[in-house]
Amino acid sequence: MMLVITILHQNSLPVCVSLLHPSTVLFNLCLLKCFSYQSLFLFNSYYLILSFCNLERFIVFFLMATGQLFSPTTQALFYNYKQLPIQQMLDFDFLSRRETPSVAGIINPGSQGFQKIFFGQKEILIPVHATIEAACAAHPTADVFINFASHTSGDESSMCALKQATIRVVAVMGEGLAEAETKQLIAYARSNNKVIIGPGTVGAIQAGAFKIGDTSVTIHNIIHCKLYRPGSVGFVSKSVFEFQGETFNELCNIISRVTDGIYEAIAIGGDVCPGSTLSDHVLRFNNIPQIKIMVVVGEEDGCDEYSIVEALKQGKVSKPVVAWVSGRCAGPLKSEAALRDAGAVVPTSYQTFEAALKETFHNLVEEGKITPVKEITPPPIPEDLSSAIKSGKVRAPTHIISTISDERGEDQCYGGVSMSSIIEKGYGVGGVISLLWFKRSLPHYCTQFIEMCIMLCADHGPCASGAHNTIVTARAGKDLISCLVSGLLTIGPRFGGAIDDAARYFKDAHDSGLRAYEFVEGMKKKGIRVPGIGHRVKNKDRKDKRVELLQKFARTHFPCVKYMEYAVEVEAYTLSKAKNLILNIDGAIGSIFLDLFAGSGMFTEQEIDEIVKIGYLNGFFVLARSIGLIGHTFDQKRLKQPLYRHPWEDVVYTT
Repeated sequence: MMLVITILHQNSLPVCVSLLHPSTVLFNLCLLKCFSYQSLFLFNSYYLILSFCNLERFIVFFLMATGQLFSPTTQALFYNYKQLPIQQMLDFDFLSRRETPSVAGIINPGSQGFQKIFFGQKEILIPVHATIEAACAAHPTADVFINFASHTSGDESSMCALKQATIRVVAVMGEGLAEAETKQLIAYARSNNKVIIGPGTVGAIQAGAFKIGDTSVTIHNIIHCKLYRPGSVGFVSKSVFEFQGETFNELCNIISRVTDGIYEAIAIGGDVCPGSTLSDHVLRFNNIPQIKIMVVVGEEDGCDEYSIVEALKQGKVSKPVVAWVSGRCAGPLKSEAALRDAGAVVPTSYQTFEAALKETFHNLVEEGKITPVKEITPPPIPEDLSSAIKSGKVRAPTHIISTISDERGEDQCYGGVSMSSIIEKGYGVGGVISLLWFKRSLPHYCTQFIEMCIMLCADHGPCASGAHNTIVTARAGKDLISCLVSGLLTIGPRFGGAIDDAARYFKDAHDSGLRAYEFVEGMKKKGIRVPGIGHRVKNKDRKDKRVELLQKFARTHFPCVKYMEYAVEVEAYTLSKAKNLILNIDGAIGSIFLDLFAGSGMFTEQEIDEIVKIGYLNGFFVLARSIGLIGHTFDQKRLKQPLYRHPWEDVVYTT
């Protein structure tokens, strides 16, 4: 059908005159979106004069009049991010050789940014918007809204979409929307010339052009049903949601087997009040030139089937209709008889449905009313790496190795021990550290010692360098992580970070058979301070109580304390030189941990050397002191302390 259209500006001056196919007219109208105008149509020598206040409303009218809802350039906004259906839509786009992806944007309430999705072999970025309004403003050409919201919010988000000038079709995937709210959506859509598919729909598809959500599900099914290119059949169905997808896919398979395939398929949803009806789409299909035959699957006790009967009787539907009403228990249904009497092809049973459709299609081909579509080969969809690995088709190297924990099962494991066992057997913090750090369950006295170290090293007052840094940072108004890190960054050879060095030097000296004075004098000649010896506050007359507690525990519970006793011998020699050269907390922890490793019998000599080299022992101080630094942060914030400024009196200014 050719169409002559004249578009007039507000002042009645002609803007353009075109002799075009309707689809081309739609494109030209989009170019004139900024105008208000009147339109003059010539259909088969009849004039139809229409006035519109905006182009969007005209486009919806025009599309419904010609039957087309979608095209190969249709784009959608996807509400409530769901990766799988979005990926399925883009895979369909690739199969259909679309140049642009059908999903223009994603609406994920409260979130913004981008989402990576595959489009063929390439990964593309799809914008994510926090609101429907923002998405519509950013993507004015996206006129389909796919709503994956739940039944609790589906009505509100759908109404918001309908009120956007750029949206003309809303697909409501969620089922169980309240009937009153659904009726409001339907009333608003009809008064504003917009289309609702659903609620409770599995989607819609125009073969080779556009697909909504999960329609036809897998790529394999899409290829099997030849949905990557248009056929000659218009298909519309209705059934309860849990069976709708199964029925829809089954009928698509049948249609592909006995005809040249589907041109467009719609599942109107199984809710009591569908946004668009079977008859709406049958009448629409009747106006689509490419559709030569229509397939309708209704429901027992449905009323809309009678609307199709009336349309057939009144001649509003001129194309062949093959209809089946599902849910029959016994005997033919009244709606089936009415459809048959009105001229539709109604098989006697579901088992004969395929044969009836095949015969109808064959007759149309024989009569020359259908020229079967030529088959084409769709491009192959690259298989996702995860599924290819799972099926054994490919192998790929992993990027991360983890041997200490596994969260993949129902019960997470630490070091091969389930979380349930850890709690039931009372592993405690020390037991968890033994599993995650040492990959073995250490004896109880060992885990007790670990916990004791953590408790004794948790804090050493506000004057220690780490606590001081944390306090200053907290008083500057910084967040918890910043305050904690500022304190942790002071840990090093001079503050809390000498445990590993103390353990290494004590072990090397002891195992080499050096006497205490030989070790100390040897270190002095090398210009190296003995790690683990010396304290700025404590001295021979005022020793560190923490060291005494650790030594007492080790002597009581450890089977062997040779390294600790060697450290005590070193302390005795250094104290002869200066009162403050005592064994400090670093030296005590380092030497006693050597005895823990050696005495437990659970570590080889090589493993002990590796543990010390990697930095395990300093890790205990970092873990423990984090507790105190967090405490200082909270303390300063609770006291609402102001910004700290160091007093001038405590600074030596010199040139």
